[in-house]
Amino acid sequence: MTPRLTLTVLIENSSFMDRDFCVETGLSLLIETGGKKILFDTGLSGMFLANAEKMGISLSDLDVIVFSHGHIDHTGGLPTLIRHLTDTIPDQKQSHVPELIAHPRCFWPKEKDDRKNGSIVSEEDVSQQFAVTVSAKPVWITDDLVFLGEIPRSFAFELGDPGTRRIYHPDGKIEPDHLLDDTALAFRSADGLVIITGCSHAGICNITEYAREVCDEKRVRDIIGGLHLLSPEPKRFAKTGKYLNRLHLSALHACHCTSLPAKLVLAGYCPLHEVSVGMKLDL
Repeated sequence: MTPRLTLTVLIENSSFMDRDFCVETGLSLLIETGGKKILFDTGLSGMFLANAEKMGISLSDLDVIVFSHGHIDHTGGLPTLIRHLTDTIPDQKQSHVPELIAHPRCFWPKEKDDRKNGSIVSEEDVSQQFAVTVSAKPVWITDDLVFLGEIPRSFAFELGDPGTRRIYHPDGKIEPDHLLDDTALAFRSADGLVIITGCSHAGICNITEYAREVCDEKRVRDIIGGLHLLSPEPKRFAKTGKYLNRLHLSALHACHCTSLPAKLVLAGYCPLHEVSVGMKLDL
Protein backbone atom coordinates (compact mmCIF):
# COMPACT_ATOMS: atom_id res chain seq x y z
CA MET A 1 0.00 0.00 0.00
CA THR A 2 1.32 3.45 -0.93
CA PRO A 3 2.02 5.50 2.23
CA ARG A 4 -0.13 8.64 2.53
CA LEU A 5 0.18 11.69 4.74
CA THR A 6 -2.18 14.61 5.33
CA LEU A 7 -0.78 17.79 6.89
CA THR A 8 -2.91 20.70 8.13
CA VAL A 9 -1.42 24.03 9.27
CA LEU A 10 -3.08 24.94 12.60
CA ILE A 11 -0.93 27.95 13.46
CA GLU A 12 1.66 29.93 11.55
CA ASN A 13 2.79 33.52 11.07
CA SER A 14 0.25 34.16 8.29
CA SER A 15 -3.21 33.10 7.15
CA PHE A 16 -5.15 33.01 3.90
CA MET A 17 -6.64 36.47 3.36
CA ASP A 18 -10.19 35.15 3.02
CA ARG A 19 -10.10 32.91 6.10
CA ASP A 20 -11.02 33.89 9.65
CA PHE A 21 -8.08 32.24 11.40
CA CYS A 22 -5.78 33.43 14.18
CA VAL A 23 -2.08 33.91 13.48
CA GLU A 24 0.95 34.32 15.72
CA THR A 25 4.72 33.92 15.66
CA GLY A 26 4.61 30.18 16.20
CA LEU A 27 4.02 26.87 14.48
CA SER A 28 1.63 23.96 14.93
CA LEU A 29 0.84 21.26 12.38
CA LEU A 30 -1.58 18.33 12.45
CA ILE A 31 -0.29 15.23 10.67
CA GLU A 32 -2.38 12.18 9.87
CA THR A 33 -0.78 9.01 8.53
CA GLY A 34 -0.72 5.28 9.21
CA GLY A 35 -3.96 5.52 11.18
CA LYS A 36 -2.39 7.96 13.66
CA LYS A 37 -3.17 11.56 14.49
CA ILE A 38 0.00 13.49 15.32
CA LEU A 39 0.31 17.06 16.62
CA PHE A 40 3.65 18.65 15.69
CA ASP A 41 4.32 21.61 18.03
CA THR A 42 1.71 23.75 19.79
CA GLY A 43 2.61 27.30 18.77
CA LEU A 44 3.08 30.22 21.15
CA SER A 45 -0.37 30.12 22.77
CA GLY A 46 -3.67 28.27 22.55
CA MET A 47 -4.57 29.78 19.18
CA PHE A 48 -3.81 26.51 17.38
CA LEU A 49 -6.73 24.92 19.24
CA ALA A 50 -9.12 27.75 18.33
CA ASN A 51 -8.12 27.39 14.68
CA ALA A 52 -8.61 23.63 14.79
CA GLU A 53 -12.14 24.14 16.11
CA LYS A 54 -12.90 26.60 13.28
CA MET A 55 -11.68 23.96 10.82
CA GLY A 56 -13.91 21.33 12.40
CA ILE A 57 -10.91 19.34 13.61
CA SER A 58 -10.98 17.55 16.96
CA LEU A 59 -7.73 17.27 18.91
CA SER A 60 -9.26 15.18 21.68
CA ASP A 61 -8.20 11.92 20.02
CA LEU A 62 -4.52 12.63 19.41
CA ASP A 63 -2.22 9.61 19.31
CA VAL A 64 1.11 11.42 19.42
CA ILE A 65 2.44 14.89 20.23
CA VAL A 66 5.89 15.78 18.87
CA PHE A 67 8.01 18.80 19.71
CA SER A 68 10.57 20.09 17.25
CA HIS A 69 12.45 21.84 20.08
CA GLY A 70 11.83 23.58 23.38
CA HIS A 71 11.37 27.23 22.39
CA ILE A 72 8.17 28.81 23.66
CA ASP A 73 6.82 29.64 20.19
CA HIS A 74 6.61 25.86 19.64
CA THR A 75 5.71 24.65 23.15
CA GLY A 76 3.72 27.60 24.52
CA GLY A 77 0.34 26.08 23.66
CA LEU A 78 0.97 22.95 25.72
CA PRO A 79 -0.88 24.17 28.86
CA THR A 80 -3.93 24.96 26.71
CA LEU A 81 -3.77 21.49 25.16
CA ILE A 82 -3.52 19.86 28.59
CA ARG A 83 -6.58 21.79 29.82
CA HIS A 84 -8.47 20.88 26.64
CA LEU A 85 -7.73 17.18 27.02
CA THR A 86 -8.61 17.29 30.72
CA ASP A 87 -11.95 18.99 29.97
CA THR A 88 -12.90 16.76 27.04
CA ILE A 89 -11.61 13.53 28.55
CA PRO A 90 -12.31 13.85 32.31
CA ASP A 91 -11.20 10.30 33.10
CA GLN A 92 -8.09 10.52 30.92
CA LYS A 93 -6.14 8.04 33.06
CA GLN A 94 -8.61 5.33 32.13
CA SER A 95 -8.62 6.19 28.43
CA HIS A 96 -6.00 6.40 25.75
CA VAL A 97 -3.13 8.67 26.78
CA PRO A 98 -1.24 10.33 23.92
CA GLU A 99 2.47 9.67 23.59
CA LEU A 100 4.68 12.77 23.70
CA ILE A 101 8.02 12.57 21.86
CA ALA A 102 10.83 15.10 22.25
CA HIS A 103 14.59 15.44 22.55
CA PRO A 104 15.91 14.96 26.13
CA ARG A 105 16.82 18.68 26.34
CA CYS A 106 13.45 19.93 25.09
CA PHE A 107 12.06 20.86 28.52
CA TRP A 108 15.27 22.11 30.09
CA PRO A 109 14.99 25.81 31.07
CA LYS A 110 16.26 28.16 28.36
CA GLU A 111 16.88 31.87 28.12
CA LYS A 112 18.03 34.48 25.63
CA ASP A 113 19.07 38.03 26.50
CA ASP A 114 18.38 37.11 30.16
CA ARG A 115 14.73 36.35 29.34
CA LYS A 116 13.18 32.89 29.57
CA ASN A 117 12.30 31.51 26.14
CA GLY A 118 11.82 27.80 26.81
CA SER A 119 8.84 25.63 27.71
CA ILE A 120 6.76 26.89 30.63
CA VAL A 121 5.84 23.27 31.43
CA SER A 122 8.49 21.04 32.99
CA GLU A 123 9.22 17.48 31.90
CA GLU A 124 7.99 16.28 35.30
CA ASP A 125 4.62 17.97 34.80
CA VAL A 126 4.40 16.73 31.20
CA SER A 127 5.04 13.17 32.41
CA GLN A 128 1.93 13.38 34.59
CA GLN A 129 -0.22 14.06 31.53
CA PHE A 130 1.34 12.01 28.72
CA ALA A 131 3.33 8.87 28.01
CA VAL A 132 6.64 10.69 27.48
CA THR A 133 9.44 9.44 25.25
CA VAL A 134 12.57 11.59 25.27
CA SER A 135 15.16 10.42 22.79
CA ALA A 136 18.26 11.72 21.05
CA LYS A 137 17.95 8.79 18.64
CA PRO A 138 15.38 8.32 15.88
CA VAL A 139 11.93 7.09 16.95
CA TRP A 140 9.64 5.54 14.33
CA ILE A 141 6.07 6.73 14.91
CA THR A 142 4.62 4.70 12.02
CA ASP A 143 6.26 2.47 9.43
CA ASP A 144 6.94 5.56 7.30
CA LEU A 145 7.15 8.51 9.72
CA VAL A 146 10.18 9.03 11.95
CA PHE A 147 11.18 11.49 14.67
CA LEU A 148 14.83 12.15 13.82
CA GLY A 149 16.21 12.87 17.29
CA GLU A 150 19.45 14.81 17.60
CA ILE A 151 20.71 16.10 14.27
CA PRO A 152 24.44 15.73 13.47
CA ARG A 153 25.94 19.10 12.53
CA SER A 154 28.02 18.14 9.49
CA PHE A 155 27.80 21.31 7.36
CA ALA A 156 30.17 23.93 8.76
CA PHE A 157 28.30 26.81 7.10
CA GLU A 158 25.20 25.98 9.17
CA LEU A 159 26.97 26.20 12.52
CA GLY A 160 25.54 29.16 14.44
CA ASP A 161 26.83 31.25 17.33
CA PRO A 162 24.64 30.73 20.43
CA GLY A 163 25.16 34.39 21.37
CA THR A 164 23.23 35.11 24.56
CA ARG A 165 21.28 31.83 24.49
CA ARG A 166 21.72 29.75 27.64
CA ILE A 167 20.36 26.37 28.77
CA TYR A 168 20.12 25.04 32.33
CA HIS A 169 20.96 21.40 33.04
CA PRO A 170 18.84 19.56 35.61
CA ASP A 171 21.88 19.63 37.95
CA GLY A 172 22.00 23.43 37.74
CA LYS A 173 24.90 23.70 35.29
CA ILE A 174 24.53 26.56 32.78
CA GLU A 175 26.01 26.44 29.28
CA PRO A 176 25.61 28.16 25.90
CA ASP A 177 22.54 26.79 24.15
CA HIS A 178 23.52 25.29 20.80
CA LEU A 179 19.93 24.05 20.45
CA LEU A 180 20.86 20.39 20.35
CA ASP A 181 17.19 19.63 20.97
CA ASP A 182 16.22 20.97 17.52
CA THR A 183 14.89 18.11 15.42
CA ALA A 184 12.37 17.25 12.70
CA LEU A 185 10.14 14.56 11.21
CA ALA A 186 10.72 12.65 7.97
CA PHE A 187 8.02 10.82 6.02
CA ARG A 188 8.77 8.21 3.37
CA SER A 189 6.35 8.83 0.51
CA ALA A 190 6.30 6.88 -2.73
CA ASP A 191 8.06 9.82 -4.44
CA GLY A 192 10.73 10.48 -1.82
CA LEU A 193 11.02 12.03 1.61
CA VAL A 194 8.82 14.75 3.04
CA ILE A 195 10.77 16.57 5.75
CA ILE A 196 8.77 18.49 8.38
CA THR A 197 10.67 21.04 10.44
CA GLY A 198 9.93 23.41 13.29
CA CYS A 199 12.70 26.02 13.08
CA SER A 200 15.68 24.16 11.57
CA HIS A 201 18.10 25.58 14.13
CA ALA A 202 20.24 22.53 13.34
CA GLY A 203 20.37 23.67 9.71
CA ILE A 204 18.05 22.47 6.97
CA CYS A 205 20.93 20.86 5.07
CA ASN A 206 22.05 18.97 8.19
CA ILE A 207 18.46 17.89 8.86
CA THR A 208 17.92 16.72 5.29
CA GLU A 209 21.17 14.75 5.11
CA TYR A 210 20.38 12.98 8.38
CA ALA A 211 16.82 12.21 7.25
CA ARG A 212 18.18 10.63 4.06
CA GLU A 213 20.54 8.50 6.16
CA VAL A 214 17.95 7.42 8.72
CA CYS A 215 15.34 6.58 6.09
CA ASP A 216 17.83 5.07 3.62
CA GLU A 217 16.25 7.23 0.91
CA LYS A 218 18.13 9.82 -1.17
CA ARG A 219 15.11 11.34 -2.91
CA VAL A 220 13.49 14.34 -1.20
CA ARG A 221 10.06 15.40 -2.42
CA ASP A 222 9.12 18.28 -0.13
CA ILE A 223 10.39 20.28 2.83
CA ILE A 224 7.74 21.91 5.02
CA GLY A 225 8.33 24.22 7.98
CA GLY A 226 10.59 26.91 9.39
CA LEU A 227 14.11 27.19 8.01
CA HIS A 228 15.43 29.86 10.41
CA LEU A 229 16.79 31.87 7.53
CA LEU A 230 16.28 35.50 8.48
CA SER A 231 19.29 37.51 7.38
CA PRO A 232 22.17 35.04 7.09
CA GLU A 233 25.41 35.81 5.29
CA PRO A 234 25.29 35.64 1.48
CA LYS A 235 27.69 32.67 1.50
CA ARG A 236 25.33 30.64 3.68
CA PHE A 237 22.38 31.60 1.50
CA ALA A 238 24.25 30.48 -1.61
CA LYS A 239 25.40 27.17 -0.12
CA THR A 240 21.94 26.40 1.27
CA GLY A 241 20.29 27.30 -2.03
CA LYS A 242 22.68 25.17 -4.06
CA TYR A 243 22.17 22.22 -1.71
CA LEU A 244 18.38 22.47 -1.99
CA ASN A 245 18.63 22.89 -5.77
CA ARG A 246 20.54 19.60 -6.07
CA LEU A 247 17.65 17.80 -4.33
CA HIS A 248 15.27 18.57 -7.25
CA LEU A 249 12.41 19.20 -4.83
CA SER A 250 8.84 19.11 -6.05
CA ALA A 251 8.10 21.89 -3.54
CA LEU A 252 9.63 23.88 -0.72
CA HIS A 253 7.04 25.03 1.81
CA ALA A 254 9.16 27.49 3.80
CA CYS A 255 7.36 29.33 6.59
CA HIS A 256 7.40 30.59 10.20
CA CYS A 257 11.01 31.75 10.80
CA THR A 258 11.89 32.22 7.12
CA SER A 259 11.98 35.90 6.16
CA LEU A 260 10.55 37.33 2.94
CA PRO A 261 14.03 38.22 1.60
CA ALA A 262 15.12 34.64 2.32
CA LYS A 263 12.10 33.24 0.49
CA LEU A 264 12.83 35.45 -2.53
CA VAL A 265 16.40 34.13 -2.67
CA LEU A 266 15.33 30.50 -2.17
CA ALA A 267 12.75 30.82 -4.95
CA GLY A 268 15.68 31.18 -7.33
CA TYR A 269 16.92 27.72 -6.38
CA CYS A 270 13.79 25.60 -5.97
CA PRO A 271 9.97 25.72 -6.35
CA LEU A 272 8.83 27.79 -3.38
CA HIS A 273 5.21 27.47 -2.22
CA GLU A 274 3.16 29.59 0.17
CA VAL A 275 2.20 28.35 3.64
CA SER A 276 -0.74 29.77 5.61
CA VAL A 277 -2.98 28.77 8.51
CA GLY A 278 -5.71 26.52 7.15
CA MET A 279 -3.58 25.03 4.39
CA LYS A 280 -3.96 21.30 3.89
CA LEU A 281 -1.52 19.08 2.02
CA ASP A 282 -2.30 15.55 0.89
CA LEU A 283 0.93 13.73 0.12
